[in-house]
Amino acid sequence: MGTAAPGQPVVVERAAGAGGELVLRRAGADYEIISNGVFLMDTRNGESERLLVRAAAERLDGPVRLLIGGLGVGFSLAEALTLPDVTHVTVIEREPAVIGWHTARLRPWSRGALDDPRVTVRCADLLDAVADPAPGTGRFDAICLDIDNGPDWTVTPGNARLYAPTGLDLLTRLLTPRGVLAVWSAGAAPAFEALLRDRFARVEARPVPVPRGEPDVVYLAARPRPGG
Repeated sequence: MGTAAPGQPVVVERAAGAGGELVLRRAGADYEIISNGVFLMDTRNGESERLLVRAAAERLDGPVRLLIGGLGVGFSLAEALTLPDVTHVTVIEREPAVIGWHTARLRPWSRGALDDPRVTVRCADLLDAVADPAPGTGRFDAICLDIDNGPDWTVTPGNARLYAPTGLDLLTRLLTPRGVLAVWSAGAAPAFEALLRDRFARVEARPVPVPRGEPDVVYLAARPRPGG
């Protein structure tokens, strides 16, 4: 492996993933995940990823069963396990390499959560997992999605189906009556927000300022409309 110029990210691992090439890079004390040359996430901040699960859970009283779509660098999962009402977290992550990185280099950011008995990790495509839930999956009080850079900027074209009416139907079927759907986006997604408002009686878009560029946005939806 070659050396990088001072201050430049260094590739520490490459993997053939379900969606193409995955690259884990080290940038100083932090790590970055790149998919097919597109930057996905890093370990530098994580404020909006933490808000994703906090905002969903804070609307719920009593024990919470949580589904997280996308393991990423582990911010959302680690945050979920700090919330006192969360009794179990199911994580759907389609890339085996990402799961493997959390046993070593990314373990500090997920805080060893994969070893927690409250956590179940399923290696699968999220759309496949919600269309054909594993036996005994049950329903969830909160579903938090963080598998793309947003509804308008998906990692692979097929992921767009998840944010379409058919995908929202599948997700809604997995929610308990009091359930909350939370979706992370690296920017506003007006068309997706309008779709949520057509299908849910309660929708909120929470902007989260970032150091550069437009704010991240966490979309929260609850109370599906009849026939929505």
